Amino acid sequence: MHWGNVSIPLTRRNAIWAAIGIGVALLILPFVAGLAGNAWIRILAFAMLYIMLALGLNIVVGYAGLLDLGYIAFYAVGAYMYGLLASPHLFEQFEWVRQTFPNGLHNSIWLVVPLSASLAAFFGVLLGAPTLKLRGDYLAIVTLGFGEIIRIFLNNLNAPINLTNGPQGLSNIDPIEIAGVSLSKPLQLLGLTIPSVQLYYYLFLVLTVIVILITVRLQDSRVGRAWIAIREDEIAAKAMGINTRNVKLLAFAMGASFGGVSGAMFSAFQGFVSPESFILMESIVIVAMVVLGGMGYVPGVILGAVLLYAIPEALRYVARPIQEAIFGTELLAPEALRMLLFGLAMVLIMLYRPTGLLSAKRTQ
Repeated sequence: MHWGNVSIPLTRRNAIWAAIGIGVALLILPFVAGLAGNAWIRILAFAMLYIMLALGLNIVVGYAGLLDLGYIAFYAVGAYMYGLLASPHLFEQFEWVRQTFPNGLHNSIWLVVPLSASLAAFFGVLLGAPTLKLRGDYLAIVTLGFGEIIRIFLNNLNAPINLTNGPQGLSNIDPIEIAGVSLSKPLQLLGLTIPSVQLYYYLFLVLTVIVILITVRLQDSRVGRAWIAIREDEIAAKAMGINTRNVKLLAFAMGASFGGVSGAMFSAFQGFVSPESFILMESIVIVAMVVLGGMGYVPGVILGAVLLYAIPEALRYVARPIQEAIFGTELLAPEALRMLLFGLAMVLIMLYRPTGLLSAKRTQ
């Protein structure tokens, strides 16, 4: 007992120091990356968005064991929700909007982000409700179709009523403004000039930390254990009194809400959104992040998201100089090299680490 009493505080103390160290590193990281150019900070910011997406999908795939190949649809819903409520498109297209909002639609982040999460959660339930009895390949096919339906709708809802502006997308989307500070402009703080892309990085970092905390708490909660029970054996879970219908719907809704928040941030960061950003390949990449890192294990999912987004993006800047230095010419375009490494990583993971790079013990 003595050793038990000593080991617990030490473990907590080490965890606290590790968290502090990681936090300081993440705060300093954009300053270091910025020495090589703002493009590297942009990669870090998008990595945070993909971590949120992967954690949201992990609730559905990793916790509840429901294969969802249409997850990018919720990302699109959040992005278009923010784009419509923070751009001049509706103001220009509809007379009643001009009369109701004579100064234009410039909604606060505190309104738009909860709306994006709520709308995405609604679409998650809309997807989950008719698929409750489906498993495996059948569920994958239905969710894949759902994702493509959302993209096609966004691509064609420009006639007879121009709601999404079709393939042209939405432009001139307002940047995020917090406490009167616009993230589209550099910020002067304590003698330092913090560029706009770095401000977005810090915002995305805060949201990512919140998503991580929610996900970790959900895993150990009663609902999280119900998800894991369904993943392991749905019939046994139902026999133990778990309402599998409601629990599945909650998994779809919770996972989709994280995708909606990430989509809203994407829309604000880019200032432009179009259906081409939400193709099927994006869904597959997000599923691969969860599988590569370790399904159902938060640190593994984070690792998978970072590896499958940040490293391929970094290749855009380093692949050509390295090839020219070694071979004297560029043998493979960065995009081709990206797909080659992506496929190779998935094959190696399936062969040697089928549970992912990092994986927790399965809950019995």
